[in-house]
Amino acid sequence: MGTNPFLGVFLHWCGGLASGSFYVPYKGVKKWSWETYWLVGGIFSWIICPWAFAYFMTNDLFGVLRQQSWETLGWTYFFGLLWGLGGLTYGLTMRYLGLSLGTGVALGYCAAFGTLVPPIFKALTPDFFVFAGSKSIVELMQTASGQVTLGGVVVCMVGIAIAAYAGYTKEARMPEEQKKKSIKEFNFTKGILVATFCGIMSACFAFALQAGKSINAASLAAHTNPIWTGLPALPVLLLGGFTTNFIWCVLLNVKNGTGYQYLASHVKPEHAHHGGTGSEHAPVEALTGSAPTDLKIPVVPNYLFSALAGTTWYFQFFFYTMGATQMVPYDFASWTLHMSSIIIFATMWGWIFHEWKGSGNKAHLLITGGVATLILSTVVIGLGTAMVTRSFHDIIHMLFGGQ
Repeated sequence: MGTNPFLGVFLHWCGGLASGSFYVPYKGVKKWSWETYWLVGGIFSWIICPWAFAYFMTNDLFGVLRQQSWETLGWTYFFGLLWGLGGLTYGLTMRYLGLSLGTGVALGYCAAFGTLVPPIFKALTPDFFVFAGSKSIVELMQTASGQVTLGGVVVCMVGIAIAAYAGYTKEARMPEEQKKKSIKEFNFTKGILVATFCGIMSACFAFALQAGKSINAASLAAHTNPIWTGLPALPVLLLGGFTTNFIWCVLLNVKNGTGYQYLASHVKPEHAHHGGTGSEHAPVEALTGSAPTDLKIPVVPNYLFSALAGTTWYFQFFFYTMGATQMVPYDFASWTLHMSSIIIFATMWGWIFHEWKGSGNKAHLLITGGVATLILSTVVIGLGTAMVTRSFHDIIHMLFGGQ
């Protein structure tokens, strides 16, 4: 099967839609603390879905994994573990910078490190197996297709910067009283430091995918359809993410006394106002001083909403691995496409939920320009990847003049 970079861009957009949308079902969770519904959803995200889809969509999953060296499995798991740490510190980024600015800064770092570090490390450490088969930054700069692809990455960084500035402008216009409610501990210095750590650690997902490429190759050799060959590495990688998130959620269950919620039919009064709009760092507070009267937990809906959220989260990387197979040999740019797509669709949900209401014309123009720039970057990256096997003239003719 030949590669189709424009199909790859579309699949990455599907992954971005899943990532930008997965938290919406959590809004339906009632009377569960963050650590409870996050872990329930995570079991679907990191355990059930990766193993189920890899098992049913590929050939001889367990045989493919048994063929791998401990080095391959170990590095894939280890980078997944580090990625899990990045996900946990994402909440701290929101705590110190706020949602809009925090998202833009964290994903900006994540896009930059996840996209550019592999080709740079390939140039510095050409024999390190993790980056085997990847193009080095030097090789990319020597071809027209590589230059266009890198140009698309730069355009993406510009788009993320515009989106981050739009978030800063939005929050700067917020009334002081509202700002204190949403960003009680705003601290730009701490926020940037935490966002840097979050971005670097979260980018380790891209490194884990690189480390697991021999798993993909073994799956292809087992006659798996090429578009599904990225799936067998996900169970190993996401097991690392599950490890860090499981430990953290259980610690929070113990610290906050919320471990009973998994099986309980009624919530304790002090937890009655928790639900899908809170976080592990800033639980939802009681709206009134009176004791709540409704303590019944909607157990079945909570599990269903959490399962839906977790499954939706998994689909971002289900589509990511499919899209990456279409971006060869410039699959390093898949991470940029993924990050830009997340911001595009997360912003879409922000508009739907009126998060930008009252932010002023400047913020609206900035975020619109940022999203437009991100969309442009995905087109440029797709064009650059397509130029590997076709001339620019042939691509234009294929798009606008028929085959």
